[in-house]
Amino acid sequence: QLQVVQSGGGLVQPGESLKLSCVVSGFTFRNCAIMWFRQASGRRREAVSCTRSGHYSTDYIDDVKGRFTVSTVSNNGTVHLVMNSLKPEDTGVYYCAATKFYDCLGYITPPYGVDAWGQGTLVTVSS
Repeated sequence: QLQVVQSGGGLVQPGESLKLSCVVSGFTFRNCAIMWFRQASGRRREAVSCTRSGHYSTDYIDDVKGRFTVSTVSNNGTVHLVMNSLKPEDTGVYYCAATKFYDCLGYITPPYGVDAWGQGTLVTVSS
């Protein structure tokens, strides 16, 4: 059974960096697309990035391009989301998610078709 377990998060000041991680298990890691979502208070969940099955490339939404970077560690199913130059508007609950055999086509638009969600972790950017 595909599972996603997250770690990381916390409170940082604007301009600082933070790393989130998740571990994907229960399926061949490289055959899973890995996505990150976030949900600010009172707003709907939005996609932030999508790493295609095979893990050869990642797409990012415009708002985080150049600031957020996803990396994968194949030998232990770990995914990292490194967030630099954080802004207050980046505040929210961040979710890692995995979908089997997905090329990220249309990942920004719901329904997201995720096979497994992480439990979510709160990121607060505030001075």
